[in-house]
Amino acid sequence: MSITVKLRFFASLREKLGEGEALTLPEGSTVASAREALQARGGVHAEVLAGGRAVRAALNQKMCAGSALLAEGDELAFFPPVTGG
Repeated sequence: MSITVKLRFFASLREKLGEGEALTLPEGSTVASAREALQARGGVHAEVLAGGRAVRAALNQKMCAGSALLAEGDELAFFPPVTGG
């Protein structure tokens, strides 16, 4: 079974990846596995979301760790650690 989450990108990530998209993942996926799935696309996704790059995540508008479990309909946002206002 699979789930679909809404991705949002902010600051420099938005400039390279766009505002966001829907992502379908296997049930039981985590924030980290979503990031890995995006990295696996290669190209700009692999570049800006690479493991060594500082990228923060928020799940349903709350900061979260990579181990956070995703559920159907969740909103997952990625952004650099410091963003301007």
